[in-house]
Amino acid sequence: MPLLTTGNKFIRDLEQSGAVAVYAPLEGGFEGRYQRRLRAKGYVTYHLSAKGLGDPASYLKGIHGVRHPHLGKKNIGQNAAVGDVYFLPPLVDSQLAILPENKKGLVIWLIEGFVLSNQELAYLAKFNEIEPRVRIVVELGGDHAFRWTPLSSVLEAA
Repeated sequence: MPLLTTGNKFIRDLEQSGAVAVYAPLEGGFEGRYQRRLRAKGYVTYHLSAKGLGDPASYLKGIHGVRHPHLGKKNIGQNAAVGDVYFLPPLVDSQLAILPENKKGLVIWLIEGFVLSNQELAYLAKFNEIEPRVRIVVELGGDHAFRWTPLSSVLEAA
């Protein structure tokens, strides 16, 4: 990898495919450079961990319920023993509603994407068809150099 990279090919591939799978060196730092390039090109990045994401379809585009961690304390009586359910608005819709008008779109950067099933990855690969202003980057593992491939081609190989 060259010392200074513009990230233009990465951004072009992300715009064309809508979703890319990323393999970054485990020592870190490389993905931050590409995130800065995305922000410089007019995108807003939103970081999520795939662990604890649940169903991507309901988390990203539907109203979904979550429970707070009970931390060893349980309710007795009226409510469920594991706590109340709080309903949250769709993540993508709420982020697009506050997106500045001078920005190209939203990039959802998912770390720890190796925990996602093929069905969930297929949904993320087609997410650009549902919401054209959103791009998806999924970190699927480590490598010696920062590399990426369209998410759909990862699914074809599986």
